[in-house]
Amino acid sequence: MNELMIVTGGGRGIGRATSLGAARAGYDVVVNWARDREAAESTAAACLDLGVRALAVRADVSDEAAVAAMFDRAAEIGTPSVLVNNAGILHQQMRFDEMTVDRWREVFEVNVIGAFLCAREAARRMSTLHGGLGGSIVNVSSAAAYLGSPGEYVDYAATKAAIDTLTIGLGRELADEGVRVNAVRPGVITTEIHASGGEPGRAARVAASVPMKRPGDADEVAAAILWLASREASYVTATTLDCSGGR
Repeated sequence: MNELMIVTGGGRGIGRATSLGAARAGYDVVVNWARDREAAESTAAACLDLGVRALAVRADVSDEAAVAAMFDRAAEIGTPSVLVNNAGILHQQMRFDEMTVDRWREVFEVNVIGAFLCAREAARRMSTLHGGLGGSIVNVSSAAAYLGSPGEYVDYAATKAAIDTLTIGLGRELADEGVRVNAVRPGVITTEIHASGGEPGRAARVAASVPMKRPGDADEVAAAILWLASREASYVTATTLDCSGGR
């Protein structure tokens, strides 16, 4: 039986690339979505075409009941051995002193509370302390966590710093319970998320500030995620891997 990977926000961008890469590696895949059903179902169908089992499952990751239901639904095709905490949002670029509390709450609820909820459900099912068989959690952080995103997304950057700390703390907490917890910090990547901030072409604009002088692509980040999830990284936990072109 194949191992099962849950990819939150799995329909587009880094999530889609990870889902497809997982299917090519022989994982069954749960493609989580909250807003774009068509993209998630397209990704799940592409995984099926690669010869594995796949489901597109709707769940707002900031909703505790919905997250638990997603894991229960995943059990229809197997026991999850990998969680990729990829779902995340950002809003219009602006100065910090122009931001509203409502904006902060939404960004933190999805990016932080959502990741916490999914990681907790994974730990409850994977940890040997709870009778699980072990597994791997890979969190998707961002270079914004150490760059701060001044004048653009300070709130988003702060949520990703929280993900870095979650990775360290939870990785050490679960280290002797068969569960590895790691993270990938993408830099400037060509995905649809930049349009959410009001600048679809941001990756090309910022490329000059990257030592490699180009943006990355989703497949490059997915490769890092899949390595951390794999047995090839069996002695790696509580670690964050920068995938940022040197930025």
